[in-house]
Amino acid sequence: MKPNILEERLIQFAVDIILLCKKIDQSFASEHLAKQLIRSATSSALNYGEARSGESTNDFLHKMKICLKELRESLINMKIQKGANLISDITLLDKLIKENDELISIFVASIKTASLKKQS
Repeated sequence: MKPNILEERLIQFAVDIILLCKKIDQSFASEHLAKQLIRSATSSALNYGEARSGESTNDFLHKMKICLKELRESLINMKIQKGANLISDITLLDKLIKENDELISIFVASIKTASLKKQS
């Protein structure tokens, strides 16, 4: 996938997460998880911008792994919120879980490819 397209997907994912979190109830659990979800989802987009400017292959890989970690955190968070019925817009939540899964797959493949190139 082209870097610009991936960056746009990550930005849209972060925006959609912010919009999703506007639809939570005001319970302690909802607010706690929503704040953490916003942090992890936006972090993946922000760190990808950093990765694209990596100073070395090691720097690039490090930042890509941070993106992957944040995406995995976002996925678990959404699954917890879904299981606890904390988000009312299930259609949007399911769409974002699917997109999150796809982004994780892209990052796993990219990290693997970059790691193999580094070893060559």
